[in-house]
Amino acid sequence: MDKLVMATAAGGIGLNSVRSAPLPESTADEVGVSPQRLAKLDEFFAREITSKRVPGAVIAIARDGKLIHYKAYGQLDPVKGRPMRLDAIFALASMTKPMVAVAGLILMEQGRLPLRARLADYYPEFANMKVGVPQHDGSLEFQTQNVAIYIHDLYRQTSGLTYGAPADSSDQVARLYPDFAAPPLRDDKQAFIEAITKLPLAHQPGTAFEYGFSTDVLGAVVEQVSEQRLGAYLASNLWKPIEMQDATFHLSQSQRGRLAHPFPGDPLTGKPQQIELLESEPKFDGGGACAFATVGDYLRFGQMLLNGGELGGERILGPRTVRHMISNHLGPGIKNKVANVEAHRAGFGFGLGVAVRTTEGLSAVPGNPGEFTWTGAYGTQFFCDPKERLVAVVGTAAPGEIRKYYREQVQYMVYAAIIR
Repeated sequence: MDKLVMATAAGGIGLNSVRSAPLPESTADEVGVSPQRLAKLDEFFAREITSKRVPGAVIAIARDGKLIHYKAYGQLDPVKGRPMRLDAIFALASMTKPMVAVAGLILMEQGRLPLRARLADYYPEFANMKVGVPQHDGSLEFQTQNVAIYIHDLYRQTSGLTYGAPADSSDQVARLYPDFAAPPLRDDKQAFIEAITKLPLAHQPGTAFEYGFSTDVLGAVVEQVSEQRLGAYLASNLWKPIEMQDATFHLSQSQRGRLAHPFPGDPLTGKPQQIELLESEPKFDGGGACAFATVGDYLRFGQMLLNGGELGGERILGPRTVRHMISNHLGPGIKNKVANVEAHRAGFGFGLGVAVRTTEGLSAVPGNPGEFTWTGAYGTQFFCDPKERLVAVVGTAAPGEIRKYYREQVQYMVYAAIIR
């Protein structure tokens, strides 16, 4: 095994830590997980890092609320040759979305943000958007928005807002949208709202799952209702109460020294790659893609949800609110396109900010109905399985297509290690 990989793979529970473990510790055996099978993760990342397919990773796994695997692998910064550390900070990309969903649900529980509230009540610009309907000749016909966008649509990605696509994409509406990470880096919040409401919706609201800027808009609504900046609201109502110590939209100088960096070139294509957010301060707290955290922080977030909204004596949400959040909200009248975003998510619907497994089989990865999950475009992943009492979080800096490979492989190995 490569010396660097060996050294950092040893940096697990009780080692290489600058703070206490994110959850109480246990051995894998005690909670029905085979340590020999779990060690396949070490072998897998040793191979991948030696082959220079990923610079490094941090993996945390908990079962029955006990931390059973917590290890750092490879390099934090492959250019500077710095080893990965357990307190590495990852750009979460879309794993920001479940946290913003919780922020909105806290307000819902207070009677301040109903799911059936109209988005236009908070931002009137959304009242009369057009819907882009592709025509056979390659043109777009712009139809009138015939139903309101509700706050519910923002959670479940049914608002009709989409993400951008390259100029050679066949998706005519998406070609009109900016890159998913660009608006918070380029515009302030009001400029973003004004720009996006001038674009067409991809569908009539409430008719199809269409992955896009819905959660960025939800974050803006949270700001409007709470009269706080999104990061400040999350800090006081979620991050600090459950001790997510490094969760933030705005990094301190000391935190920047712990940022996980990708390879300068995509290992699959050789083309240059970067995570722009690592170098550029966002102009607003983009609720869809712009937060940072450690893997340990996010493990606490996942465990809080698995516990029904409580962790360490701090209740964030009521158990029935969490149950509602992690239920499928894509009813029979809504086109389910979750597997268009992640091909291995066949058999999944979508809840309030998370994908939700609805059936046995179909998916390319093992799991149980009721599993809830989401990932980030820069290489992060989390999944929670209530039936298995399981939470797993993966941090890598892998913004290319290879990130999808790690999502599947890690889930294979985690479930393979559960023996009772």
